[in-house]
Order: sequence, then C-alpha cells, then structure tokens
Amino acid sequence: MDPVSRTSSSKSFASQPTLHPTPHSPESTGHGRKVSTDAADPEKAGEFYSAPNGKEPVTNIGRKGTIPAIVALFRKDDGPLRPFRLLKSDLKGRPRLYKTDWLFNQLILASAVYLFFTNLLPGITFASDLYQLTGKTYGTIEVVFSTGLCGVIFALFSAQPLTILGVTGPFCILSERIYDLCENSFHIEYLPFMAWACIHAAWMHWLLAIFNAHDWTMGYVTIFSTEIFSLLNSIIYFHKAIQELERAHKNTSLASFLYSVIGCVGTFLVAVTLSSANSWSVFHKYVRMGLAEYAAAISIIIFIGMPQIGELRDLDQTRLPISTSFTPSHPGRTRFVVEFWHLPVTWVFAAMVPGLIITTLFFFDVEVSTICATLSRYNLRKPGGYAWDVALLGATTAMCGILGIPPANGLLPQAPLHSESLLHDEKIENPDGTVTVRQTVYEQRWSHLLHAIGIFVFVSPPFMKVLGLTPTSVLAGLFIFMGEQSLSVNPILYRFLDILTPVSALPSLPEGAPGYAGIHVYTIVQIVVTVGIFALTFTPAAPAFPVVIVLFVPIRLKLMARWWKPETLQFVDKWACKDDDFEIAPSKPTATAPSEDDQPPATKTTI
Repeated sequence: MDPVSRTSSSKSFASQPTLHPTPHSPESTGHGRKVSTDAADPEKAGEFYSAPNGKEPVTNIGRKGTIPAIVALFRKDDGPLRPFRLLKSDLKGRPRLYKTDWLFNQLILASAVYLFFTNLLPGITFASDLYQLTGKTYGTIEVVFSTGLCGVIFALFSAQPLTILGVTGPFCILSERIYDLCENSFHIEYLPFMAWACIHAAWMHWLLAIFNAHDWTMGYVTIFSTEIFSLLNSIIYFHKAIQELERAHKNTSLASFLYSVIGCVGTFLVAVTLSSANSWSVFHKYVRMGLAEYAAAISIIIFIGMPQIGELRDLDQTRLPISTSFTPSHPGRTRFVVEFWHLPVTWVFAAMVPGLIITTLFFFDVEVSTICATLSRYNLRKPGGYAWDVALLGATTAMCGILGIPPANGLLPQAPLHSESLLHDEKIENPDGTVTVRQTVYEQRWSHLLHAIGIFVFVSPPFMKVLGLTPTSVLAGLFIFMGEQSLSVNPILYRFLDILTPVSALPSLPEGAPGYAGIHVYTIVQIVVTVGIFALTFTPAAPAFPVVIVLFVPIRLKLMARWWKPETLQFVDKWACKDDDFEIAPSKPTATAPSEDDQPPATKTTI
C-alpha cells in the first residue's frame, strides 16, 4: 500500500470520519456555519461564519471596532450561540420525514440481525470486565438492559437512526476509575454518586444542544485527534484481554488456565480468518459474505461449544457472570432504581466534575459516530440532527444513571457498519433521460429498532442463562479481535511500519509532498500521546482522560502548525467533519454558486 492510500484514503471509520457537505454536515445551509480552513495559520480558521439560508457572511465577529463580542455571539440571524437554532432546524419538517422512516425489506432484516451480533457480543465482553472492577455493580444484565433500552429509544426518537448506541470501552475505563475513587478515596456509595454525575451530564448535554455546540466544536476537529482516539480504543481492547486471562490464571487451575489461553487465541484466529472470507476463492459469494459478516459470532459459538465435549467439561472454567432473575447483579440491590436523593449535598455538587467528563466523552463519541455513519459515500438524502440527538443522549444518560445501569453512547465501529450493511444500488434517472447507478443506504428505523429489541429480550432469565454459558476466555479472544479490527484500519499503524522500513524501500511520495522525516515525527507524536493517555488511566487522574483527548484539538490547531511544515500537515491530516482540504493560504469568504444538492432531486427507482 502506498503512503497516499495509507494516509489520505484509509478505510478507517474511527480515524477518518469525513463528510460531504450535505444536510448532515456542519457546512450545510441552515445546519451550521462554514468555518475557514487554513493549515498554515489555523488561528485564522473560523474567523468568519457564513450566515444560514444563503445570507452574506458575517466577518470580524467580536473584533475591536465592530459588533461587541458577546452580542455578536447571540445575534438572532447568525450568532453561533443563538439558543435553539440547531434544535429548531433539526425538528423542522421532522414529522413529515418520520413517516418515511419505516421502510422494510429483506436487506433491512439482515442488517438488524448483523447489528444484533456486532452490538451484543462486545457489550457482554465489557460486562465481564465491569463486573469485576466495579464490585459487581455493573454486570451482564445492566449492560444488556442499557444497550437494549437506549437502542429502542434512539430507534424511535433520534434524528439519525443510523447511529448505534451501546456501552463503550472508554466509559468502562471511566466508570471503573470513578468506582475506585468512591470506594477507596471518597468513601461514599458509587451508584448514587454516578447517578448524580449522569444527571449533571444530562443538563450539560442539553446546554450543548441549545447553544449549537456542533457548529463551534466539531468544525475544528482534525483526524489527528480521531486517529489517537481510535488507537486508544485498540489498546484498551488488548489490555482488557490480558486482564481476563490474568483473572483466569488467578481463579482457576493450571489446566483450566492453559485451556483459557487456547480458547482466547482460538477465538481470535477463527474470527480473523473468517472475517477475510470475502477474499477467498472457495464457496459461493453469499456463503463467503455470511462467513465474513458473522465471523465473531461463529467463532464464539464454536468455542462456547468446545468445553462441553469430553473431559473439557470437568475444567473449572470461569464463565460470564449473570443474574438468574430480572434483578441487578449486585446481591445488595433488589430493584433498578438508585436512591440518589440520599447522597450528601456536598457530593451532589462534586458529581458535576465526573458529569463534565462524561459529557465530554459522550459528546465526542456520538458526534464522531454520527459523522462516520453519514459519510458522503453513503449518499444520504435525509437531513441529520446533531443537536437533537445530543439532547436525546442527555435524557438517556440521566435515565441510565437513575436506573443504576451504565449509560449507552455512540458506538464505533458499529455505526458505520450499520450504514455499510444497508448499502444497495439505486438507479437515478437524470433530466436528460440517462440513468445513473449509485450506491446508497436505506434510511429507516427498523434495523435499529429490531436489533435493540432483540438485545433487550436477553434481560429475561431464560436468555440470560444462554449468555452465562460463555467462558471468559472467549471474551478475551473477542477483545483481541475487536482491537485488531480497529487497529488494522488506523493510518497510524501503516505510518509506523514506514518508520521501521529502510528509506530506500519506501515508495516515492507524490510530487509536492513533504519528505518522510516530518511524517515520521508526526506519527511518533501521535503514538506517544496515545500511550501517555493510556498511562493516565492508571493514575488517580484517570477519570479526566476524555478531557485530555479533547484538549489536543486546540493544541493541534494552535501549536503543531508552528512545529511542522504546512505541506506535511496537509499530507497527513484533514478536517474530521468536512471535506475541505487544508489550505496553504488563508481562506477568504467568497460567494458560491448553488450546489448540486440545491437542485431538484432526480426521479429514482431502487434495484
């Protein structure tokens, strides 16, 4: 693979979420302000905003001798902080569109089945780890309950149903560290404190939605930060696998531990092998597609069944802990309601700090997930609703906190995988009579709703017992598989391999591209930053790690442009939320002709 395809055209969803300027993006008319892009001088990025509805751009907001800064921010027509601007835009015409969201066919059903496995399996994997590291507060039933309930709510009421929710790895790290602080430092009950943190996170989400945070935050994020976030997720997955094997070594016999290693490695290898089935020459095309799409599920089923054969039955293996009734995992809890009102007032206000951290993590997660699910190559036609979905996420976060279950959030890579599973060919009849075939996505709610209902069913005791058959060694193998899948599409990996490759063996860079030296240093900085953030998760400051990730957005814009040549940054980095390339010279506001999106839609038929 040449360096261009590795850095600029990687298929990584988590690391390169790029949007075409459609109604889903912050550049679209009425759904955000166009932000100036400038790699050479990022301080000028965002120095003007284009007013919605095609009005003239407003320049020099808040500068001396012009409109006062605070007043300009809240201007009725074009102020970036004008309350409810994006919420009104998101909800405008939504009832009419909602009626068209209930298309159903065989591909949608297949997508729902695919989502069921890709969401449930990672969820129960995290459940095993949470059960051990949160004192049995969060277990399998809590994770399944949260994933199913939040999924149903988002399927029915979100503006962008392609976005998938679930319990994420970064939140697991966060909740485990908060639990440790509550138990060993604060000496208070964990669940009431977490409930208040989620309640505080809810109103913070609502403030972000009310004051149009999507416009003035994600417009400045580059893939420098999203690649780091993706790499951090991969490291977390690998570390969780090691933790599972460590617990097996501690709690089981030597024979059982050795089989746990075999089960872990076997689950990983079978899943990786089957995931590449589309490139095989044997079997029918549809058989290969099925093997690739359900690789993880097939591997898990195989290694759940193997310990039931012969002498393996006698091994004292550790299995996924479950509840035998519809009650919380912790033996001291009898119902899914936390008595958060008993927490002392001092700690109620102190919970605002983790609430802010949860808000930072969740906002970044759900925004990037939605961006990845609505990439320009999916050719979506319906408008999104970033602000409304953030507000809805705030409501579900508070609800989960009160119920004593981990709050669900935007999932990577499940969100873009959802869109991938709904791709189909569409015929476009052009005005001149010619017909164009393109790929697009079925924009509907059934696949999200059906998979969420399927997961929700597993909170019932009979289905919960099925999950209880899963050895934790299989979950460790699934962790490794998830980490490998995430890492394999991260451009950082390929640029790191370039560092290890002799210069004479490296492919030539395109004309005008910088040398490899600057690219290598850029990659090393990303790796060092990621390792530093991961190391932070083992310190008392661990709950603040999402804030550290977000802080690297302004660091990238303000400082790194002074340390690297503009050509180097233009080669390895790009905006995360828009298709604009970095510009060597400062951008200037210019009048633009109506885009193709402004033209009347062509007649379409689906094949």
